[in-house]
Amino acid sequence: MKNNEENDEDKLERIKASLESIYSKEDAFLAYDALSKLITEYQEKIESKPYLLSEKDVILITYGDQIFHEGETALATLNRFLNEYVQDCINSVHILPFYPYSSDDGFSIVDYKGVCPLKGSWRDIKALSQNHRLMFDGVINHMSQLSPWFEKFLANDPEYYNFFTELDPSLDLTAVVRPRTTPVLTEFNDDEGKIRNIWTTFSADQVDLNYANYKVLIKLLDVLLFYVEKGASLLRLDAIAFIWKEVGTSCVHLPQTHELIQLMREVIHAVAPEVIIITETNVPHDENISYFGKGDDEAQMVYNFALPPLLAFSILEGDTTKLTAWAESLELPSDKVCFFNFTASHDGVGVRAVSDILDDKELNFLVNSCEAHGGLVSYRTVGEEKSPYELNCSYIDILTSPKEDDALRLKRMILSQAVVLAMPGVPGIYFHSLVGSQSYYEAVRKTRRNRAINREKLNFDNIKEALDEEGGLRKNLFKRYKQLISIRINEPCFDPFSKFEFLTLGKEIFVVKHYAKESGDFIIALHNFSNKAIEVDLSPYVEEPLMDIISHQVIENTILTMQPYDILWLKELNKGKKKND
Repeated sequence: MKNNEENDEDKLERIKASLESIYSKEDAFLAYDALSKLITEYQEKIESKPYLLSEKDVILITYGDQIFHEGETALATLNRFLNEYVQDCINSVHILPFYPYSSDDGFSIVDYKGVCPLKGSWRDIKALSQNHRLMFDGVINHMSQLSPWFEKFLANDPEYYNFFTELDPSLDLTAVVRPRTTPVLTEFNDDEGKIRNIWTTFSADQVDLNYANYKVLIKLLDVLLFYVEKGASLLRLDAIAFIWKEVGTSCVHLPQTHELIQLMREVIHAVAPEVIIITETNVPHDENISYFGKGDDEAQMVYNFALPPLLAFSILEGDTTKLTAWAESLELPSDKVCFFNFTASHDGVGVRAVSDILDDKELNFLVNSCEAHGGLVSYRTVGEEKSPYELNCSYIDILTSPKEDDALRLKRMILSQAVVLAMPGVPGIYFHSLVGSQSYYEAVRKTRRNRAINREKLNFDNIKEALDEEGGLRKNLFKRYKQLISIRINEPCFDPFSKFEFLTLGKEIFVVKHYAKESGDFIIALHNFSNKAIEVDLSPYVEEPLMDIISHQVIENTILTMQPYDILWLKELNKGKKKND
């Protein structure tokens, strides 16, 4: 169904202008013709359904085969878990790449338009979309060396000529920013026996696509629109910062990269303007937020990569000084964009985002704490040196040692997740954080990959038993987590586009204040990062009696005491009464 929210001619003119800024005149003309046809084709197949993000949006991050049960597909089991356990509080699901793949747990894609048979089928994806909004991964920087596209490239098929980035290995690539320690170029033999040196940003099995060839752009936009047709409400652009290569530069965040994202957004929104574009760029904070663009032309959501390491560092130190100073610097270019807040993911906790926030001593403290708790560290190449890239560990194990008391582990973990729920933006919850998983060493031994430590696949019956076990860590954490989520989704103050500010009430306390857009209500969310009771004076900020919406306790005095790792989400008690009067 064709969407007429905005004049189609205006959108097409912007698409044409973007193409002309990236490609030669002839290629821009050919690309525009192809995209115009692609847009028309998908407008006839996709019915646009307007949607605005709100406080009710919470996104669960999970693998398609995260949970399994004999006799049904993994995706069907996932759907059953969602419906039985979190349907009442989580409305959206980010299914990590579920397409046929050859490595990296799905991020080395063989077929963009297929579903891995070990996980299920498109029928299972459709079933998931009945009760949940879905985020699909657009892994469009690279694909598998075993993909038909790359095989045809090596077979010198004219249709796939120049589809991948091939370079002379004698060229100087020392300026290239690397997220890994592996070589930039990998040798492959084509069907004629010729050696082809192909750009591989992430691994030898992940060959980078060449967007200097406009035909690659057309192919990948067809893939992204296909995902929208299949039910994607949100599109995650994986590793998008690296998609444009230019020898002699860093090959990250290049102007063409931002232009391509703007172009992709225009094309997708010409078909379905409600689709949310979210960029995944694990880079220093100031570089990361550049993907908001002007606030209405690039990503609507950006991963808040500085939050996970800063949060862990602050809880381990019992000091929120660095976290609060960073939070106070957060600015958004418009009221149409927001952060995607999270602590853990399939990749671990990246530390690049805090390279200009934490000094070397502080970063080393975080790295050493992770290792002391049984975690691992992955590195990247910086010149001739190796630098920490990410911490590989379950988030609960970063915050506490598995040897520590469960009561402490529960308090610190829930504290960290409460902050995520209270931060301005949309919360993302990794499956293993929701159910209290610890680091899974067996996977590391089997795969010899550090990242596997937080990618354990769970048996449905086992996790059901653990979530029903009275007094168990998993059950206690899951129950407490769900309580906080349920409170959040019913408070308009937590709308991702509402006004916010961060208050300073002592180095131990992290405070976020949210204002509801319509009513003028506010919530002051206080979090005690220390292991001791702290007195807090709220008198400069409130006059009326308050109520903690978590415990429902009425607080008459503006000077109050927070217990170790305590969480208080406070509202004015008489606000509604005063309005009625």
